Amino acid sequence: MGGARVGASGGAKPTRAGSALVPAVVCLGLASLVGCRPAEGPAQPTVSLRMGGTPADAMVVIDDETVGTLDFVAAHGVALPPGVHRVTVKANGYFPLDREVDARAGSAPVRLDVALTPIPD
Repeated sequence: MGGARVGASGGAKPTRAGSALVPAVVCLGLASLVGCRPAEGPAQPTVSLRMGGTPADAMVVIDDETVGTLDFVAAHGVALPPGVHRVTVKANGYFPLDREVDARAGSAPVRLDVALTPIPD
C-alpha cells in the first residue's frame, strides 16, 4: 500500500493507494514524528456513500481497504473521492457481494443496500 513519500526537500508528496488518495504529511523534523501533521491545502471534493443491509457485522471493503462493519458504515457513511470504486461486503457463512459505485463530484450521496446470501450447508 502506498503512502506519502518524502522527496529530497524533506516534504511529503501525495501518492495513490488504489483509487483513493492518501493524505500527504508535512514533517517538521525527520528525527521524530511528533512534528508531523496533515498537509494543508484545498479541500478535495468527496461524495458520501451510504449503506445499509444485513448481516450487520459484515465487513465493508472499498478499493481493497477495510473501512469497518456494515452497521458502522450505515451509521457514519464513507466519504469517497470522485471516481469509480469497488465495494465488497463479506461475512463468514455468506457469499461475498461486489459492486462498483460511481461517485460523481457534486452528486447526491450514493446509496447501496446489501443483503448477503447465506452459504447453504
